[in-house]
Amino acid sequence: MSPAFVIQHHLATADHYDFRLEIDGVLASWAVPKGPSTDPRVRRYAKRVGDHDLDYRDYEGVLSVQRRGGGIVQVWDRGTFDNVSKRKSTAISAAEALADGHLSFVLHGEKVRGGYSLIRTRGDDDAWLLIKKADAEADARRNPTSTENESVLTGRTLEQIEADGVE
Repeated sequence: MSPAFVIQHHLATADHYDFRLEIDGVLASWAVPKGPSTDPRVRRYAKRVGDHDLDYRDYEGVLSVQRRGGGIVQVWDRGTFDNVSKRKSTAISAAEALADGHLSFVLHGEKVRGGYSLIRTRGDDDAWLLIKKADAEADARRNPTSTENESVLTGRTLEQIEADGVE
């Protein structure tokens, strides 16, 4: 079975998208302020944040502001991914690619699909770029973070999730 990915829209102190890949039994996570792009010319800043338990991939609700990461959380997209990372033309595991600072993968999501890379920038272990590959799923005109605002889990918007209250 292919590993899971989830993108959670998180309205906290700052509005951002949490991009999470299942690697070695946890969700390796990046905060992406503008969310993923479907345009290969766009590089999105992605800040590496703490890993999460796999159970968190289906979390949707309102976290108390007293908790770390408080705010409204929506399951914006989810699916599976195929790791296609290589080192000198040899396939490597997602964990090895993460350590190397260059993951390549193909997403099979409901909103976001196709090839992407996460590349660590020089000088800051937490600063990465999320880049869409030029493939059949690339579309410079499409902007799913602006036009596709419902949860893939429940169909709710952030406003509807907030109205349902704090957990």
